[in-house]
Amino acid sequence: MASEHSVGFEPADRLAEDPEGVRKQFWRKLKRLAVKLPFAEDLLAAYYCAFDRQTPRHVQAALLGAIAYFVLPFDFVPDMLPILGFSDDAAILATALRMVASHITPEHHEAARAALARGLDNTDAPA
Repeated sequence: MASEHSVGFEPADRLAEDPEGVRKQFWRKLKRLAVKLPFAEDLLAAYYCAFDRQTPRHVQAALLGAIAYFVLPFDFVPDMLPILGFSDDAAILATALRMVASHITPEHHEAARAALARGLDNTDAPA
């Protein structure tokens, strides 16, 4: 049953309730697509914030919802479309980031930059 705040994102809402599922699917998709994503650093910073134990639960929930939408195999604009494919993912992420920007710390951004610099090979990603 959709809540009044879900606005048609029920699959993402359900996935967001499974943080380990989000974590595994996130790294698989990110490793496959990172070079194509102009917002990869912001996405990674959001990921690190979402899984930071110091982050308040409501912030984690907002970020996990946005990340879950990113990892879903279907969305409003199919990811395989050139240029437009990630526009909906970027819009959802940008909205979530604006809502919780004060909770994404310089440490989260530094972890994101470090992961990208390593090429995502030696991250804390599960196998």
